[in-house]
Amino acid sequence: MSQRVPYATKIEKDLKEKLIKLSELSRIPQSKLMDEAIEDLLKKHAAFFEK
Repeated sequence: MSQRVPYATKIEKDLKEKLIKLSELSRIPQSKLMDEAIEDLLKKHAAFFEK
């Protein structure tokens, strides 16, 4: 099991509302959806880690 740590930030209001709705409809916790989004972002920008 992975270790989870708190991470606080601010996001656009409309993004928050959409995240909440997606979480409700998919029954996937918001934190898991955020993990997925961050993983996708890091893959997109993987070149930064190759330096």
